[in-house]
Amino acid sequence: MALPLVVGVDGSDASLLAVDWAVDEAARLGLPLRLLYASLWERYEGAVSPDSPEDPSEEVMGENIVGSAAERAGRRNADVKVSSEMVPEEAVDGLLRASHNAFALVTGARGRGALKELLLGSVSLTVAARAHCPVIVVRGDKAGLDGTHERILLGAGEPSSCREAVRFAFDEAEARKCTLDVVRAWRCPAHETADHPLLVGEPAHYHEEQASTLLDALLHDVVVDHPSVRVRRTTVEGPARKVLLNRSAAADLLIIGARRRHGHFGLQLGRVGHTLLHYADCPVAIVPQRD
Repeated sequence: MALPLVVGVDGSDASLLAVDWAVDEAARLGLPLRLLYASLWERYEGAVSPDSPEDPSEEVMGENIVGSAAERAGRRNADVKVSSEMVPEEAVDGLLRASHNAFALVTGARGRGALKELLLGSVSLTVAARAHCPVIVVRGDKAGLDGTHERILLGAGEPSSCREAVRFAFDEAEARKCTLDVVRAWRCPAHETADHPLLVGEPAHYHEEQASTLLDALLHDVVVDHPSVRVRRTTVEGPARKVLLNRSAAADLLIIGARRRHGHFGLQLGRVGHTLLHYADCPVAIVPQRD
């Protein structure tokens, strides 16, 4: 049985956009959709008498949230199999637990909490940094959300952190029948040109060649497995976070890999991941590299 695409719902506008995006994604990939609402209503409202005719208000609100989300999903695509669940856990804990048995987790960029004005909600950021499966944070402009660019963008990092992301990106491009842009950013350390002021072009050429060689090595086997995917390889000088951020305006999904840390701290997102999750103009997928 296919693992489900799990969406964290909380009743916010951002989570409803995430539901819409996830329904379309589930339909493309032929996956079931699971709507998950996590809250500690049992802890905070456990003093309500079991004989009371009134349900605890937080539980009722949760039922309304998942019910409305399920109705919305059904209206968007009746062919997608949808299930819903409420769990008595903190949102982060509930989603991280679900990530052990999910194809991917989908969240909105903001929640309904007191800090909803933040660029990225704390739940989405924490889940993206610690989940055991890919996490897609649904954000960006209308064109990116609607998938009208017909282009997937993959930020090619080091092999130790992005081989799973490469395969995820090819699968996405194949399912969408769209172009896959694979971008490797490179930089020439300042001390190299400073030490050799008459050889400015040579260090830059070396680093560009290194970036191109890395792309070839990363893509070689996956290209063979996905012959129908149109791939455009690009090496660009500049900081990776700025290069990818600029190109996100012309993409329907931006994908990067993340290296898993051992112990409590989960994935290592780094500055690139944090920047893209906060500012990208399209949905962002963080794909963990399994050991």
